[in-house]
Amino acid sequence: MPSKRRNNGRNKKNKGHADTVRCTNCGRVVSKDKAIKRFQQRNMVDASSKRDIQENYAYNTADFQMPKIYVKLSYCVSCAIHARIVRVRSVEDRKKRYTTRLRHHVRPENRTGNASLPLSELGKA
Repeated sequence: MPSKRRNNGRNKKNKGHADTVRCTNCGRVVSKDKAIKRFQQRNMVDASSKRDIQENYAYNTADFQMPKIYVKLSYCVSCAIHARIVRVRSVEDRKKRYTTRLRHHVRPENRTGNASLPLSELGKA
């Protein structure tokens, strides 16, 4: 039977068994390598509250740095599609791997067919 994806929707390769995580949205148990993972950075307070805190801050405002909340979110496939975190792609577009980080040491003319494409170039290709 033909395979829909090169990795069969997982990132497991030669492990045998992968740990499980819970979906942030619905609570479904999904394997850690199959889950869609996103890292979220948020301010602890909204913009107006941050401005109020900065105005009433006792020390130098140049040294003022409001801490952020860092959360790693993991979604099951159905919740990620429903929340539009990932989109359904055509058969040709499924073969394209993409990344948000560029590999600067690889020239565009030297990239092979399975090189990761940055998100900006994914729309052009």
